Amino acid sequence: MVGLSRAMGPATRRRRRKLRPSRLKVAPQAAAPVSQRPRAPYPALRSLPDPAPLDMPEQRLYKGPNRLTPILDVGLRRVLLIGLTLAMTAAAGLRMAEILAPGGLGLADLGMLALFCILFAWIAFAFLSGAAGLLLSWRAAGERWRPRPVILTRTALLAPVYNEDPDRVLAGLEAIYEDLVACGVAELYDIFVLSDTRDPDIARAEATGVLRLRARTGAPDRFFYRRRALNCDRKAGNIAEWVTSCGADYQGMVILDADSLMSGDTLVRLTSALEHDPKAGLIQTLPTIINGSTLFARMQQFAGRLYGPMVARGQAWWSGAEGNYWGHNAIIRTQAFAACAGLPHIRGGKPFGGHILSHDFVEAALLRRGGWAVRMAAHLDGSYEEAPPSLVDMAVRDRRWCQGNLQHSAVLPAKGLHWVSRLHMVRGILSYATSPLWLGFLILGGIVWANQRHAPGADPSAALALFGVTMAMLMAPKAMAAAMALSQAGARRAYGGALRLVAGVVAELILSSLMAASMMLMQSRAVIDVLLGRDSGWNAQTRDDPQISLADAWRRHRRHTAVGVAWVALAGALDPMLLAWTSPLALGLVFSAPLTVWTSRAVGAGRSGLFRTPEDTAPPRVISRATALRLRQDGERAARLEIDRLMVDPVPPYAPAIVRVETPRQEADVIS
Repeated sequence: MVGLSRAMGPATRRRRRKLRPSRLKVAPQAAAPVSQRPRAPYPALRSLPDPAPLDMPEQRLYKGPNRLTPILDVGLRRVLLIGLTLAMTAAAGLRMAEILAPGGLGLADLGMLALFCILFAWIAFAFLSGAAGLLLSWRAAGERWRPRPVILTRTALLAPVYNEDPDRVLAGLEAIYEDLVACGVAELYDIFVLSDTRDPDIARAEATGVLRLRARTGAPDRFFYRRRALNCDRKAGNIAEWVTSCGADYQGMVILDADSLMSGDTLVRLTSALEHDPKAGLIQTLPTIINGSTLFARMQQFAGRLYGPMVARGQAWWSGAEGNYWGHNAIIRTQAFAACAGLPHIRGGKPFGGHILSHDFVEAALLRRGGWAVRMAAHLDGSYEEAPPSLVDMAVRDRRWCQGNLQHSAVLPAKGLHWVSRLHMVRGILSYATSPLWLGFLILGGIVWANQRHAPGADPSAALALFGVTMAMLMAPKAMAAAMALSQAGARRAYGGALRLVAGVVAELILSSLMAASMMLMQSRAVIDVLLGRDSGWNAQTRDDPQISLADAWRRHRRHTAVGVAWVALAGALDPMLLAWTSPLALGLVFSAPLTVWTSRAVGAGRSGLFRTPEDTAPPRVISRATALRLRQDGERAARLEIDRLMVDPVPPYAPAIVRVETPRQEADVIS
């Protein structure tokens, strides 16, 4: 442990002595308002354990090993998955070509056919991966939970923060620590708040919050705080600086986000998995979304909880030791990370050049290149995060992720990467590139429809059948997950009963379909912005209810509404059948502004019961405790702000002040 006085250093202790009341100068009564007065020096808190440096060399992307060390061959699974995807895409593509053939294959037809094959392959791959996840989830449903293992190694929990609400972050960390205490392993985990905050008021609240947290828990040697003078390379640079200064003392490090929660049991199981697998460099959990209060957030929470585990199991099935990393709620072998994951800057200017934004995918690829396994522990519960509260906030977050994922196109040629690591990056790029592809497909579809609908031999029923098959495959993973939950009595109760579960699935399907068109246009705009060289910047994420007004929603969606109205007019003029097929997209665009306002309003789980999840029905201990701690801190906030104001502008101990006192008989001037 490093004592607080020692952590502050002699210069800071001298500044503290200068703030004693006996040495403060009393300002005259006609002084400027508090907000205009110069701030007094405030003690800086930099509390870290004794240095344990670990070298973290910068990696050279285009120079690497000629041959990777093989780990746990899952080649047959990948051959099956990719082979079936190609076969299904070829069959659907041939059928589409037959549908387009009667009117002749012009440029629009060929473009539509090419886009159809790309998009169908994307859907088929997800469908097959989800089907594998369904089988694995069904088989695992009857498995008994193993006893909690015994662990021996030390692990660091790292919470990088950037202008976040300190109360939210520290409440979560305190709840995690208490859960570790309940598991009897708290002495094996150290918790670090690694601040990149630029706002001095928030930074001061972080530092004082850590001090209060130490006092409340009685564990000052378990909590540490460091604020960087220069926040180079954002979150990746923040983690790298900790690794090079403290990393040698810890076998593993668990990366947390500002809204992350993890149960003590899950942390112990992750640590044990790292101990017992000497080849493991990173083990990623599947975070469950919690604490949604708006309709939009609760919809995301419900969908993630119901469909997410099945999708994650499917991805773990075919990715094997070449898994992916999502940037948080994962345990990483510290020495492997230091040796393999020092990120270089990409040549060129923004938005493609410079610091790697979506660092997690690249770090996972570099770990695998270095001979370490990257796995997903899709079976572990007890890993949690929060979702953006509105469609607008999700679009803002997606804009930053879009730039980071598109930047991976410069990393794809890196030497020595496993082809599955490259596949993860390609899928990340396509997760945003598919939006403009879908937009192009719809535009070309309208043109082709206008040319083909009266062509001799045209068969609208065949086009309708192919459309139905494509939509069925798109919706199948959701249907499979819902069917599995309905088949299990415990799962039905956890989601509030069969009726609520079915209602939630139907409501999520309708809302997500209506919002799909707006998200398509937003992501298409984001891709265009990135290609035009516009940088996304770095801002803290909105995590509380935004209360979006109709006027603000209209400003953000007016172009979407115009596109929707134009589409209704054109599609209706071409053919009512075309309008009927695309009605969910058209309605979503026309009513995009009121839909965003409505879904951004707080609803809560108890009012309607819609989108109820197991964490609502029986909240785990770490979630309940974090919620209680946040409520307590909210109640103390006014007092803390007043204390902070007094430290900035102390009350003069001997300054005379004239007070007017009214009495029943007379008014008197009283000197106090």
